[in-house]
Amino acid sequence: MRRTCEKIKTYRELKQIVTKKKAQGSVVVLANGCFDLLHVGHVRYLEAAKMEGDLLVVAINSDRSVEKLKGSGRPLIPQEEREELVAALESVDYVFIFDDLRLDSILLDLQPQVQVKGTDYTVDTVPEKETVLSYGGRVAICGDPKSHSSTSISRKLHR
Repeated sequence: MRRTCEKIKTYRELKQIVTKKKAQGSVVVLANGCFDLLHVGHVRYLEAAKMEGDLLVVAINSDRSVEKLKGSGRPLIPQEEREELVAALESVDYVFIFDDLRLDSILLDLQPQVQVKGTDYTVDTVPEKETVLSYGGRVAICGDPKSHSSTSISRKLHR
């Protein structure tokens, strides 16, 4: 049974919260990822992302989109459980599930001041960079070097 958590929101609820917080002068940061097999790299990424603004919103890939991105057999952990795990982190203010492979439509709708990606990207390689720049936002790269991954952990478990 899924535990109720005030940090877990539907997209509609989140849109209202973000609109209100931005009107109050808060800097909204949007981070995203699959977060399959939560590990220290995820924690460091989200802690660093939180330092980029006042409100950290995390978009978590749906099970369907994780399978498209990572392949058959993924995710290892269902989306509701991944959502709950990420919501349990102190640095995270809100989480929601998204079903697309990219964030362009969400970025255009929410217009967070900062979009954060992990160190497996550079500012120039972030897929949604042009979308963020189109409304005056900025892209930030956060976290420690990409030396941890759910994929590598999964491979170790299957040896």
